[in-house]
Amino acid sequence: QVQLVESGGGLVQAGGSLRLSCAASGFTVSINVMGWYRQAPGKQRELVAVSYVGGSTNYADSVKGRFTISRDNAKNTVYLQMNSLKPDDTAVYYCNHNNSWRAYWGQGTQDTVYS
Repeated sequence: QVQLVESGGGLVQAGGSLRLSCAASGFTVSINVMGWYRQAPGKQRELVAVSYVGGSTNYADSVKGRFTISRDNAKNTVYLQMNSLKPDDTAVYYCNHNNSWRAYWGQGTQDTVYS
Protein backbone atom coordinates (compact mmCIF):
# COMPACT_ATOMS: atom_id res chain seq x y z
CA GLN A 1 0.00 0.00 0.00
CA VAL A 2 1.44 3.33 -1.09
CA GLN A 3 1.72 5.96 1.62
CA LEU A 4 3.32 9.39 1.71
CA VAL A 5 3.76 11.14 5.05
CA GLU A 6 4.94 14.75 5.09
CA SER A 7 6.48 16.52 8.04
CA GLY A 8 8.51 19.62 8.78
CA GLY A 9 6.08 22.42 8.13
CA GLY A 10 5.49 25.29 10.48
CA LEU A 11 5.52 29.01 11.10
CA VAL A 12 8.56 30.98 9.98
CA GLN A 13 9.48 34.60 9.48
CA ALA A 14 10.17 35.87 5.97
CA GLY A 15 13.75 35.17 5.00
CA GLY A 16 13.85 32.02 7.07
CA SER A 17 14.07 28.37 6.10
CA LEU A 18 12.11 25.18 6.46
CA ARG A 19 12.88 21.61 5.47
CA LEU A 20 10.03 19.34 4.53
CA SER A 21 10.29 15.57 4.57
CA CYS A 22 8.18 13.00 2.73
CA ALA A 23 8.54 9.46 4.04
CA ALA A 24 7.35 6.99 1.42
CA SER A 25 6.22 3.39 1.83
CA GLY A 26 4.80 0.79 -0.52
CA PHE A 27 7.14 1.67 -3.38
CA THR A 28 10.79 2.57 -3.95
CA VAL A 29 11.59 6.27 -4.18
CA SER A 30 14.89 5.72 -5.96
CA ILE A 31 13.26 4.39 -9.14
CA ASN A 32 10.37 6.82 -9.32
CA VAL A 33 9.72 10.45 -10.13
CA MET A 34 8.81 12.39 -7.00
CA GLY A 35 7.27 15.83 -6.69
CA TRP A 36 6.29 18.54 -4.26
CA TYR A 37 3.19 20.62 -4.83
CA ARG A 38 1.55 23.40 -2.86
CA GLN A 39 -1.87 24.91 -2.53
CA ALA A 40 -2.47 28.37 -1.14
CA PRO A 41 -5.90 29.46 0.12
CA GLY A 42 -8.24 30.16 -2.79
CA LYS A 43 -5.72 28.97 -5.36
CA GLN A 44 -5.19 25.82 -7.38
CA ARG A 45 -2.59 23.27 -6.42
CA GLU A 46 0.66 24.00 -8.24
CA LEU A 47 3.85 22.12 -8.92
CA VAL A 48 6.81 23.33 -6.87
CA ALA A 49 9.61 20.87 -7.62
CA VAL A 50 10.20 17.54 -9.34
CA SER A 51 13.00 15.03 -8.87
CA TYR A 52 13.57 12.59 -11.74
CA VAL A 53 15.25 9.22 -11.67
CA GLY A 54 18.88 9.85 -12.56
CA GLY A 55 19.16 13.03 -10.57
CA SER A 56 17.73 15.82 -12.69
CA THR A 57 15.31 18.27 -11.12
CA ASN A 58 12.87 20.94 -12.18
CA TYR A 59 11.40 23.88 -10.27
CA ALA A 60 8.64 26.39 -10.58
CA ASP A 61 10.01 29.77 -11.59
CA SER A 62 8.77 31.28 -8.34
CA VAL A 63 11.03 29.06 -6.23
CA LYS A 64 14.12 28.63 -8.43
CA GLY A 65 17.28 29.39 -6.54
CA ARG A 66 15.51 29.19 -3.18
CA PHE A 67 14.11 25.65 -2.96
CA THR A 68 15.95 22.35 -3.40
CA ILE A 69 14.40 18.91 -3.81
CA SER A 70 16.50 15.91 -2.81
CA ARG A 71 16.22 12.23 -1.95
CA ASP A 72 17.63 9.87 0.64
CA ASN A 73 17.19 6.51 -1.03
CA ALA A 74 18.33 4.59 2.03
CA LYS A 75 15.49 6.19 4.01
CA ASN A 76 13.04 6.10 1.08
CA THR A 77 12.44 9.77 1.77
CA VAL A 78 12.22 12.94 -0.32
CA TYR A 79 13.02 16.40 1.02
CA LEU A 80 12.25 19.96 0.09
CA GLN A 81 14.68 22.51 1.49
CA MET A 82 13.11 25.94 1.38
CA ASN A 83 15.30 29.00 1.92
CA SER A 84 14.68 32.73 1.72
CA LEU A 85 11.01 32.13 2.34
CA LYS A 86 8.46 34.77 1.41
CA PRO A 87 4.88 35.31 2.59
CA ASP A 88 3.77 34.19 -0.89
CA ASP A 89 5.20 30.75 -0.09
CA THR A 90 2.48 30.26 2.52
CA ALA A 91 0.54 27.15 1.53
CA VAL A 92 -0.15 23.52 2.29
CA TYR A 93 2.67 21.50 0.76
CA TYR A 94 2.03 18.02 -0.61
CA CYS A 95 4.32 15.20 -1.62
CA ASN A 96 3.37 13.42 -4.84
CA HIS A 97 4.03 10.11 -6.54
CA ASN A 98 2.35 8.83 -9.70
CA ASN A 99 2.24 5.30 -11.03
CA SER A 100 0.57 3.90 -14.14
CA TRP A 101 -2.84 3.89 -12.50
CA ARG A 102 -3.16 6.88 -10.21
CA ALA A 103 -1.63 9.77 -8.36
CA TYR A 104 -0.78 9.51 -4.68
CA TRP A 105 -0.68 12.42 -2.25
CA GLY A 106 0.37 12.87 1.31
CA GLN A 107 -1.85 14.53 3.90
CA GLY A 108 -0.07 17.85 3.42
CA THR A 109 1.89 20.05 5.76
CA GLN A 110 1.06 23.69 6.44
CA ASP A 111 3.80 26.24 5.97
CA THR A 112 3.10 29.82 7.03
CA VAL A 113 5.55 32.61 6.32
CA TYR A 114 4.95 35.93 8.09
CA SER A 115 6.54 39.27 7.36
